[in-house]
Amino acid sequence: MEQRHYISPQELTFERIGDILEQQYTLELSQEARDRIVSCRNYLDDKLEKTDRPIYGINTGFGSLCNRSISAEDLGTLQENLVRSHACGSGPEIPAVIVRLMMLLKIHALSYGHSGVQLSTVERLVRLYNENILPVVYEYGSLGASGDLAPLAHMSLPLIGEGEVYHHGKKRDSAEVLDELGLSPVKLMSKEGLALLNGTQFMSAFAVWSLIQSRRLSQMADVIGALSLDAFDGRIDPFNHRVNQIRNQAGQIYTARFIRQVLQDSRLIARSKNHVQDPYSFRCIPQVHGATRDTLTYAEEIVAREINAVTDNPTILPEEDLIISAGNFHGQPLALAMDYLSIGLSELGNISERRTYQLLSGKRDLPSFLIANPGLNSGFMIPQYTSASLVSRNKQLATPASVDSIESSQGQEDHVSMGANAATKLYQVVNNLERILAIELFNAAQAMEFRRPLQTSPFLEDLLEKYRQVVPFIQNDQPMYVHIDRTIHFIRQFDIQAKTSGFSD
Repeated sequence: MEQRHYISPQELTFERIGDILEQQYTLELSQEARDRIVSCRNYLDDKLEKTDRPIYGINTGFGSLCNRSISAEDLGTLQENLVRSHACGSGPEIPAVIVRLMMLLKIHALSYGHSGVQLSTVERLVRLYNENILPVVYEYGSLGASGDLAPLAHMSLPLIGEGEVYHHGKKRDSAEVLDELGLSPVKLMSKEGLALLNGTQFMSAFAVWSLIQSRRLSQMADVIGALSLDAFDGRIDPFNHRVNQIRNQAGQIYTARFIRQVLQDSRLIARSKNHVQDPYSFRCIPQVHGATRDTLTYAEEIVAREINAVTDNPTILPEEDLIISAGNFHGQPLALAMDYLSIGLSELGNISERRTYQLLSGKRDLPSFLIANPGLNSGFMIPQYTSASLVSRNKQLATPASVDSIESSQGQEDHVSMGANAATKLYQVVNNLERILAIELFNAAQAMEFRRPLQTSPFLEDLLEKYRQVVPFIQNDQPMYVHIDRTIHFIRQFDIQAKTSGFSD
C-alpha cells in the first residue's frame, strides 16, 4: 500500500524525514498548505497592482542591482533569468538522497505561505519528487549567505524546462523528460525565482542526512567501544553510575549507562583484573563519546528549527500587510552547528582509532597485530594505517568553514557563512567515521576470538554471531579491503535502535 506524507506548515521531524526517505513516501500538499500558498500569491498580485514603490527582487534587480527597476511585463522574465544565471555550480554531482532532501525541504518551506509562489510551481516540485525525476545539482557554488543560490538554481531549472535530470537512472535534458510526460515548463511569476533560490535547503539537506547518520553511528561507537573494552580485558569501574553522575554531563551519563547495559552479564568484564587502570581511549569513553552526543543534541536543535522555517527573501506577511527584505537566508546558524558537529564526530573517530591501536599492541595477552603467527603474517597491521589516514583526514575536514567570509555582489553581500562548505565537509566526516568504526569492529571481533572460551555479554555475543556470518576470523594474511567493506555494510544494516529498544533510560 502506498504511503503518503501530507506537506503542511507543521513541524517536520528527523524521524519523519527518515521514514519518508526509507519507505519512499509519496508527497501531497495538505489543504492548509494549498490555502496558505494561494492566499499569499493573491496578496502579492494585489499588492503589485496597487503600488509603484520598489520591492526588492520582485520589481527590482538582485544583489547590488537592487536599485534597478523592472517593468511589470518583465517580472516573469526577471525570475526565469535569475534561475538561469545562478545555475553555475561546479564539481561533483551531489548524491541523489541529498537532492531528494533538498526538494522535500523546499516544498515544506514553501507550504508556510510566506514566499509568494504559485500553487502550480509547488505542485510541479511535488510531481518531480514523486516521479523520482531528480535535478542534477553540483557540490560547489554556494556561499551559504543569500541562501544556497547555485545549488537551488540547478534544482529549479527543470521547472522551467532547462538543465538536466536523472530519470529512470539516466541523465537527460529536462525538456525531453517533461515533453514525454506531457508537461509544459512552469511560467514563473514575480518573486518565484527568489523563493526557489533563496533558502538554506542545500545546507539543511546535508545537515539532516548527517544528523540521521550521526545518531546511528554514535550508538554504534558505544557498542563497538564496549566490544573493544571487553576484548582488551578492560575494567568496568569507569562506567560506574555515581562516578559519571557527579560530573553532571548529560551525554557522559547516558553513554556510561548505555555501555553498562551493552556489557551486562559479560563474564570477561566481571572477572578480576591484574591491572588497575586502562588507557584513556577505554577509560574515558563516557567523557569523549558523551561530549559528542551532547554536540549532536545541540546540532539537532538548530537544524530542527531551520527545516521548519521560512528562509527565502523577501518575506511576505499577508496578515500584517508587510513585505520585508531581510536576511533569513543567511546560513550562519547552520554553519556553526555543522562545524561543531564535524569536530565532535572527528573526535569519535579519533578515539576509535586509538582503541584499534591498543588492540594491536601485543598487550593484555593478545598477540601482536591480532594474528596467531606474527612475522610470517602482518595480520591487522595495515587496517590501522587506513584508520589513521581517515582520522587525519577528518581532522583536516574539521577545520571550521564558518570562520571564513569572502565579499560578493559588489559589496552588497559583504559577510557570508560558508555554510555550504561546512555541509559538504560534514558529509565526508560522517562517511569517514563509519569506515573508522568498521575497522575497529573488524579488529575487536578478531581480538575477542583470542579470549575464548570466555564470553562477552549476550548482547555482544549475538552481534558477533551475526558478524561472523559475513566476516570470518582471519587465520593468515589475505586482502583486508573486502572484509572492511563487508563490515561497513554490516554496520549500515545493523538496526541499533531495534537492538537496544529494551534498554532502560
